[in-house]
Amino acid sequence: MTELRELYQEVILDHNKRPRNKGRLQEYTQRSVGHNPLCGDIVTVYLKVNDGVIEEISFEGEGCAISTASASLMTEAVKGKKIREIETLFSKVHEMLTVDGADESLGSLVALAGVREFPIRVKCATLAWHTLQAALRNETTPVSTE
Repeated sequence: MTELRELYQEVILDHNKRPRNKGRLQEYTQRSVGHNPLCGDIVTVYLKVNDGVIEEISFEGEGCAISTASASLMTEAVKGKKIREIETLFSKVHEMLTVDGADESLGSLVALAGVREFPIRVKCATLAWHTLQAALRNETTPVSTE
């Protein structure tokens, strides 16, 4: 179990140091801003959606290692997925972080499972996900994890 935990920590550190899909999309169809007032994390998610499929996604913002790694992992997980698949994925990730722990069907997102042991960090890990949902609903009011 220790080796698995170390692997997950390496994934988190890698995504924090070299976040994937970070930056503003030049052309996007939807965008939303999220803020975690507890720790000051802020994220903007950009989407290019076509025929109900996320063709492109990116994020920008400032946050802790968990927040940045979660946003990076999220962008990799949802790119190319249908919007209706995102709701199911969000539910699984949220459940993993708040109730059940690791769900191996989530692939690399399982690296976030250890966050559950630190309840104050769950808001950091879910910020990008809540912001993604707001973007999908075309919400213009910033999302808060409070």
